Amino acid sequence: MDEFATLLGELELRAARKGRRRLRGRFPYKKRAVLSDGGAKGGRPQKEEFMPGAFSHSINNAEQDQHLLVGHSFDAPLASKNTGTLRFHDTPEALTFEAEISEAIADTSYGSDIMKQIDSGLSVGISPGFRIPPPRAVKNAEKFTDEGHDPARGMHNALIRSIFAAILFELSVVTRPAYKEATVVAHDALGNVINPDDMTDDEKLKAGWTYNAAGILIPPPQTIITRAMPAALRWR
Repeated sequence: MDEFATLLGELELRAARKGRRRLRGRFPYKKRAVLSDGGAKGGRPQKEEFMPGAFSHSINNAEQDQHLLVGHSFDAPLASKNTGTLRFHDTPEALTFEAEISEAIADTSYGSDIMKQIDSGLSVGISPGFRIPPPRAVKNAEKFTDEGHDPARGMHNALIRSIFAAILFELSVVTRPAYKEATVVAHDALGNVINPDDMTDDEKLKAGWTYNAAGILIPPPQTIITRAMPAALRWR
């Protein structure tokens, strides 16, 4: 069963050679995502975290490919490891990556849309599509523990799922991440952060901004990219 998780992350968008674009991002380890707050019926809260090196086997296995996608859709690929356009660097703090987006991909409708969202300074998250390996392949790939009870520190006996090993299929650029800190940072060709307040009206229009009824320029709406998923798939 494939799973998806959205955690705190970062993306940097820069100009690259021959009209290409470059994305640099990170997916942090040991950061807990709230999967469920227990609901109205007062069920047990659930949280999840990935431990350092959780994806190391997948990214170091030449026979396993990973893709960078838009919204977990394999119909909207941005880069891949096997084509040499997606490169990983694993650290104790995070899985970092660099993706080179070709001019042809950036010119597709989905490629153009996601680049405009990033260029406009809209927040997007980094979300991995993964699967837990069976126990016969990897023992203790995941562990469940009790968070403990300390309301002053936001601890309400949540069930913590710690993932030590996962088969990584893809990383996706997604909207509305679980954490408000999950943002995209746009850069110009010199690597400087682009502040929308410093953009000219023409630059904003080229980046997808539009005039509202009052004649004020507003950024593009945050479009949630969805696809039909089998019932067995879970979205985080």
